[in-house]
Amino acid sequence: MTISTGVPFRTGGSRIYQYIAAVAVNLSIICSEMHYGWSSPFGPVLANGKYKFTITNNESSWLTVIPLTGAIFGAFVTGLVVDIFGRKRMIIFSFLPFVASWLLIGFAESSTLMFVGRFLAGTTDGLSFTAVPMYLGEIADPQIRGLLVSTCPVCIVFGILLINILGACLPLDTTAFISTILPLLLLIIFPWMPESPYFYLMKGNEEEARESLRIFRGVEDVTVELNRISSAVKEQQEKKGSFLDLFRVESNRKGMFITLGLRSFQQLTGSMVIIFYCKTIFEEARGFSPSLSTIIYFSVQLVLSIASSFVVDFFGRKPLLIVSIIGSALSLLAIAIYLYLQEIGIDTTEYNFAPLVALICFVVTFSIGLHTIPLLIMGEIFPTDVKALALCVMDIYFSVLVICISMFFHWSKCIGMYVPFLTFTGCCILGLLFILFYVPETKRKTLEDIQAELQGEGIVGHKIVVNEADLYELN
Repeated sequence: MTISTGVPFRTGGSRIYQYIAAVAVNLSIICSEMHYGWSSPFGPVLANGKYKFTITNNESSWLTVIPLTGAIFGAFVTGLVVDIFGRKRMIIFSFLPFVASWLLIGFAESSTLMFVGRFLAGTTDGLSFTAVPMYLGEIADPQIRGLLVSTCPVCIVFGILLINILGACLPLDTTAFISTILPLLLLIIFPWMPESPYFYLMKGNEEEARESLRIFRGVEDVTVELNRISSAVKEQQEKKGSFLDLFRVESNRKGMFITLGLRSFQQLTGSMVIIFYCKTIFEEARGFSPSLSTIIYFSVQLVLSIASSFVVDFFGRKPLLIVSIIGSALSLLAIAIYLYLQEIGIDTTEYNFAPLVALICFVVTFSIGLHTIPLLIMGEIFPTDVKALALCVMDIYFSVLVICISMFFHWSKCIGMYVPFLTFTGCCILGLLFILFYVPETKRKTLEDIQAELQGEGIVGHKIVVNEADLYELN
């Protein structure tokens, strides 16, 4: 009996090592995002003279975005060397600058050392967000790839929530010293995980690739999958991908257009700005306790991000994106209206719960799609020969974009806090049109099938042959 399907068919085996690897490798993401969330609890502390030194308003804005400038450098370097040293080695190496950055922040007697520490953290963020999605995309079964890669956005929120909780309870220097525990855990746990089978095959190490697949698939016979991956890697390496191939090759061009568009509209909702200035926004809105509101906000985002990870392989990427961006637009519009009413002098005391409710509605709708799926698609849509370069470009683009949006927020809120939120609402409407017309569905497709579709060849599919002795997949 022959069965046609768009994804590999598997029987038996255990995915336990895929899940363990996902948890271990995401310690790097948590470390990175703690630095991005750091400015929400500690920016006001430094600006208001509540620490051993004080910074100016201008220094505060640059201290907030300095990790993004470091991320540009880190992503560039990682893009050049990740195919030489491997995904695993680069991720393990990240523990060192993460520890150093927290120690610099903890021991800082002036803003100078703090700037250095946060820049160093940013360079490691560039490493993490290039190597981690690549690693997870390459070790995962297609049936659970959405779940595994979506753990990155979940851990982004967890890292931000964690630093806000620590910041609400502990002084700045103590928080920095405690935060060194996580990169040390990465050093202890992740080295036990196998390297990506794709990387081994890129280096011609077929036996190591076979062993890696055996561990990740939990089965002894991985010949068919090994042959499929090997053929795909050889075909992609023959092209000898270069930076220009990202734009010269039509399928890569499509991938860049899709991922740049998704990343743009994800950030043009103001999501990172809300992370940077969450406590300040709640203070400006004069509602409930800013610290408590911030913790509630990120707690809800964490729960919803986890839920999204489990449903993304069921509902698909595109439907979740559509629902997510519509809900985000409505929530941002509600915040803009509330802040505008305050600006023109209307008493909003009876509705002081509105900012928290609106931001929670935003985080609910944002988390089910826009938060998780752009990063997932980045790990899926590029072939092996240009994947490192593509993710490097995407991380650099992300950093530049967020710096621009953060500066826009910092200056436009001086006109009125409602101005940036109204702008973000308009961007969501444009993003909806982009998703409807340009974003493809990648649910339950192999990486090879996605490439075939981008190249206009349709779904390749796999034949499954079933006999009395066994079930196995044939290309």
